[in-house]
Amino acid sequence: MEKPDSYTLLVNLIKNRYSCRNFKEKPVSRDTISTIIDAARLAPSACNRQPWEFIVIDTDDLRRTVIESYDRQWIRSAPAFIIACGLHDEAWHRDSDGKDHTDVDVSIAIEHICLAATALNLGTCWVCNFNTDTLRTGLNIPQNIEPIAIIPLGYPDTSAPLPEKKRKSLEDITKWGKY
Repeated sequence: MEKPDSYTLLVNLIKNRYSCRNFKEKPVSRDTISTIIDAARLAPSACNRQPWEFIVIDTDDLRRTVIESYDRQWIRSAPAFIIACGLHDEAWHRDSDGKDHTDVDVSIAIEHICLAATALNLGTCWVCNFNTDTLRTGLNIPQNIEPIAIIPLGYPDTSAPLPEKKRKSLEDITKWGKY
């Protein structure tokens, strides 16, 4: 099958996105961050509810709060963070079982952030293993808003080797017809 150029561009972008854990000491402009968040704004969501908010952290005092919530050495090098938050009260819930789609919707938006950042030669990483209470208290996040992920954002320090991508084969993840 011949693939259009847009497909090739998309796949190359996806292949180039990785979990960046080494950043240069170079700030990311607020204009650039706004451009990246605009890509998240365009993400699809169940019934178009858009149950998300994004908190941008780019000052040293608030960066300390984020670092305190996820105390790993590598994260200290990120000049900025985007905190992706879910609004469960605004999300669509499936009628048959009540499934809350907040996490699904916010995840799609986060990946739009990661791909937009990659397209702008920036690095990102999904961080979900953080102390929500520390983050909630330090950033005054209301109880009805859930911090779902921290996305460190910055210019990758390419002096460190890139991690190897290990993926299952297409055959291992594809089922045709009934299970």
